[in-house]
Amino acid sequence: MPLSHIFLALLVTLIWGVNFVVIKVGLEDFPPLLFCALRFALAALPLLFLRGPLPAPGWRILQIGVLLGVVKFGLLFVGMHLGMPAGLSSLVLQSQVFFTVLIAALVLGERPTLRALTGLALAATGLLLIGSERSLGDSLVGFLLVVAAALAWAFSNIATKRSGASDMLRLICWVSLVPVLPLLGLSYVFEGPQAMSAAVEHLSWRGVGALLYIAFLATTVGFALWSFLLRRYPASLVTPFALAVPVSGLLSGWLLLGEALTPLGWLACALVFGGLLITVLPVAALRRKGIPAQSARL
Repeated sequence: MPLSHIFLALLVTLIWGVNFVVIKVGLEDFPPLLFCALRFALAALPLLFLRGPLPAPGWRILQIGVLLGVVKFGLLFVGMHLGMPAGLSSLVLQSQVFFTVLIAALVLGERPTLRALTGLALAATGLLLIGSERSLGDSLVGFLLVVAAALAWAFSNIATKRSGASDMLRLICWVSLVPVLPLLGLSYVFEGPQAMSAAVEHLSWRGVGALLYIAFLATTVGFALWSFLLRRYPASLVTPFALAVPVSGLLSGWLLLGEALTPLGWLACALVFGGLLITVLPVAALRRKGIPAQSARL
């Protein structure tokens, strides 16, 4: 992977990490499922200007939309509603990386190298350290729902990779159409019509700004770039970058909200980025840094 695409992947993790701060702001104005439904409705708006045929078979767009928009986010937000803390949810959700690597090996025949597995193990250690400082919350069921959401995201990664689409912006816009009505239905059931109408009646500029960020930056830009990378490279090379999302969330919370970051948290961040470095840095670059060639080929 060239350095420019590594920077693209890191940009996505930064956008998605800051997204947790933005979601925290937006949830002051919106119930979570309604927030998510409006997010996808806005993310689909560029279709008014993007002409041409479907970027992928219609059944594949429907598959990705259901897996990513309805199942993943539906399970995630219901799990959080049942007691899973937001910070821990962002960590557990990144188990999609390991699910994706496993499914890609079974379905696509992609075999991660020993070096990639070593990097993943190091990054996973960092995530476990971050998670060790956070409570599971009140619901084991909520925890299991978030794990199921991670599995749905993994399957959507594989479906995206197999979509055959070349225009990833149009793909994510079409995909965004799929979950709008199902998520509105889930919002009606779990959050109620009164909460939905109250959110619209008491909408603030902060809420509007948060909605625009998660719709266009986190969804349209973030998932378009993510899908672009998944189409070009093995899933075992791209998905480990998602392990940096909780780190970006921690750092953005520290910078933007003044949230404390402990020495153990800093160590965990270093382990995650060290694991990513081992996983994605080209062998030639590792040699320049003085790492033996045999170790670099692991």
